[in-house]
Formats: sequence, structure tokens, C-alpha cells
Amino acid sequence: MRITRIDFEGQAGNHATAVRKRDSDQIEVTILTPDLPDGREHRVQADCEEDVFSMAQCLQHHLDGCRGTNSMIHDYYRESLKLSDC
Repeated sequence: MRITRIDFEGQAGNHATAVRKRDSDQIEVTILTPDLPDGREHRVQADCEEDVFSMAQCLQHHLDGCRGTNSMIHDYYRESLKLSDC
């Protein structure tokens, strides 16, 4: 089994999609918010733990609308690891 896509939903219409295409070494993340309805795209290396954690920080901040604690960030990080090689 392989997980290729994770959808995240935050507050007030904020949501994101993280996708890892077959044979890709990157995770593509699109964050959509009411002020950016076309989305903001990010790409991170799937085999770099620091990149995946940084992506989790970004997701948490944009989706929850505040700078989170480590436990809040780790919720996003644990899910993001499902797409990674870490």
C-alpha cells in the first residue's frame, strides 16, 4: 500500500493538499485560503526530514491561523511522514 495524497482542513475555509506522485522525489503541497483561492504551492524533498518538518510548520501556521506549539506541528508532521521517505 502506498499513500499518495493527504488532504488537510483548517479553520475558516483554509485547506491544503499534499501529493507525492509515483517515482517523484518531492512532495507537492498546495495551500488554499480565502485570500489565496488559487493556492500557494510548495515542494519539499521527500527524503529530507528537515524539509518535511518545515512543511508541517507551514501547514500548521496557515491552516490553524497561528504559530503553533510543537505538539500542534507534530500532528501535521506525523501525517506528512506518510508521504515521505524518512
